[in-house]
Amino acid sequence: MLVGVTVGLAALARTERARRATRAGRSRRARHFGLLADESSGEGVRRIALGQVDLALEMVAGDGSVQPAVTVHEVRKAIKRLRALLRLLEATLGPGEAARERGLLQDMAERLAGVRDADVMVATLQELMGRHPRRLCRRGVRELRAALERRRLEGRQREFGERAAIEADLLALRMRITGWSLPADGVEGGLEEGLLGIYRRGRAGHRRAGRGKADGLTLHRWRKHVKELRYAAEVLDLRTSPGKRAASSGRLAKLARRADELAETLGEEHDLAVLEELVRADTGLRRRKGSRRALLRAIARRRARLRERALGEGERIYGLAPGRMARRIARARARARARAHTRARARRLESV
Repeated sequence: MLVGVTVGLAALARTERARRATRAGRSRRARHFGLLADESSGEGVRRIALGQVDLALEMVAGDGSVQPAVTVHEVRKAIKRLRALLRLLEATLGPGEAARERGLLQDMAERLAGVRDADVMVATLQELMGRHPRRLCRRGVRELRAALERRRLEGRQREFGERAAIEADLLALRMRITGWSLPADGVEGGLEEGLLGIYRRGRAGHRRAGRGKADGLTLHRWRKHVKELRYAAEVLDLRTSPGKRAASSGRLAKLARRADELAETLGEEHDLAVLEELVRADTGLRRRKGSRRALLRAIARRRARLRERALGEGERIYGLAPGRMARRIARARARARARAHTRARARRLESV
């Protein structure tokens, strides 16, 4: 009898493990930021949009166990992904509706910007001090770092007051997404058209950045287009499952990776530009001219190196004419989808 009980318990344990694995697989699928080979484009983009909204809602309505800085970072990242997805869907939803939704998402992101910016300023100054420990080991620089730390703590306290409003906005957005008119098979061409538009905007930004000494605003605008390209490429990088890429879609994965690297370079340059503004406006540093001068020189040198690197990285991404890039991506996605369908058909025949 004891053997029978043991066998029964083992069977129950296996069933429970299988149930948990199935639930986890469904969760990974729902949250996967990219199209899957076994779904139509219309189904896929709705799933992706809802998954990002649900991720943001989960973070905003958390129990407080996640640090505020992590919460803000994850919510802002989900918002950026949604904005990029809306760029891809302009031809399908219409430019007016897509622009309205992007504007509402931008408003949400700006409400959380204070917390993120304060954290980044502390990290940026700390990283710069680590690069120049002797040159920046000055009282004025240490005082600035202490002031930024105080600002960060104040920003975190204000952030908690925004959660309820952002949660309500996200819930309203979720309802609108469920009502999107997305033809099951009529979205594919619009997505590739959207990617081409994103690529063109980024290519124009690269050209503007290469004209003489581009200002911080020009580089910051370019970075937004680069970020959109990264997320758009991730959406179109076809997968057979959330963890497995379909054959022949490596071109999009490479494009997303390179765009991510370029965005990081431009992001560091932008953070230094914001820090430079703070340094110039800081009245305490004006009294400590040696600290102010040393800090501004370190910022200027680092920004110059990052701009040079960004232009080189941009050439690798935007060197192709838009039409040629579009044809390459369309061929790669067609091959990936055809091979995925062939494998799926072979599996169905084996199971018969």
